[in-house]
Amino acid sequence: MTRPTSSAPSQRMLRVGEQVRAAITQVLQRGEVRDPLIEKTVISISEVRMSPDLKIATAYVTPLGVADHKAVIDALNHHAKYIRGRLGPQLRQMKYMPEVRFRDDTSFDNYSRIDALLRSPEVVRDLDHDDNEDKQ
Repeated sequence: MTRPTSSAPSQRMLRVGEQVRAAITQVLQRGEVRDPLIEKTVISISEVRMSPDLKIATAYVTPLGVADHKAVIDALNHHAKYIRGRLGPQLRQMKYMPEVRFRDDTSFDNYSRIDALLRSPEVVRDLDHDDNEDKQ
């Protein structure tokens, strides 16, 4: 019997993803990765999405205060195998150590774009117009 496939992650995928996120954060905070670009950059890991078989972890990161995100993402991907090896002590309960991939997190850009749209004069005018109709 085959299980129905769903686009939503399972509870296990979410739990393991959060554990992997915490472990990667600890590795980066301790400065274990010897790369000048990574050492001098503050990196925020917003989410780690696990594959259904828990063998691939995709970490969505935002380098803070850096204009060139691609260089930082490339440096992280270059050191991905080393970072994977350093995750062992925190993730020793896992049967397989996941392969780690780093991607640029663009969700903050989307949030700021939506915020700018909501503050645009056209939207503010329409919202004021709706409020005036409700009062009458």
